[in-house]
Amino acid sequence: MIHPVSLIISFYNKIELLKFIFAALERQTYRNFEVIIADDGSIPEVVAEIERLKSNYFFSIKHVWHEDSGWQKNKILNKAIVSTEGEYLIFIDGDCIPHQRFIQEHVENRAENQVISGRRILLTEKISKSLDLKKIQNGYLDFLVGFPLFFQTVFGRKKTFMEDMIRIRNPFLRRLILKDRRRYLLGCNYSIWKTDLLKVNGFDERFVHPGTGEDTDLEERLARIAVFCISKKHLITIFHYHHVHFDTDNKPNKKLYEENNSNKVTYTPHGINKQEV
Repeated sequence: MIHPVSLIISFYNKIELLKFIFAALERQTYRNFEVIIADDGSIPEVVAEIERLKSNYFFSIKHVWHEDSGWQKNKILNKAIVSTEGEYLIFIDGDCIPHQRFIQEHVENRAENQVISGRRILLTEKISKSLDLKKIQNGYLDFLVGFPLFFQTVFGRKKTFMEDMIRIRNPFLRRLILKDRRRYLLGCNYSIWKTDLLKVNGFDERFVHPGTGEDTDLEERLARIAVFCISKKHLITIFHYHHVHFDTDNKPNKKLYEENNSNKVTYTPHGINKQEV
């Protein structure tokens, strides 16, 4: 069976969070998809656990791994893209748990010459620590999490973007109220036609630090071939598990990003196809 949609998960060692993601994927309303784990060098014990998990779910799972040599997310994402059978690709990070309608809404909103950028709801540290498989399997994140998230947002003064839990799915209301606009690509939640991604040769693998250029470089190169990013407020949500944020202010990234922009690069020679390097 050929799956028309491939979900690519950026991953590194956090196996318990991956189990949360799989539990959420079991609840998806759209079912014809495959999962690709883009593993940036997890330890052998984690690799073995993934192998044990692969047969536990209705969806097929491919594990694409390379040896740990520092932050090489763009490189493993390119390898994952090559392994996909879907014509439409969805990307999330390994600390992001999808809403029940996540894949369905990405598929329903896909359009020619567009990247669809979903939304991210930030779970607080307290809510994150309270999560378990049973809660996710019972649909806690689809509705009930809204109550503690509301109180911790308002009274705890936490930045959560919980307003995107208000879902507006009706096309007429969306045109009337929201007017979807071009915005930035949210690297932990977006989707694209595989053919469009191949037109720019995927990710530039010279970015070897998180932060500037990691995915914004892809956004800029796609825009130069008139494939624009459209943001979907109040729709297509993931729940971001709380963690301490790492430093994203990397000068080598900024220099490379500025270089690609000044040269108006579209097709990177440092991407999927290395023959032109």
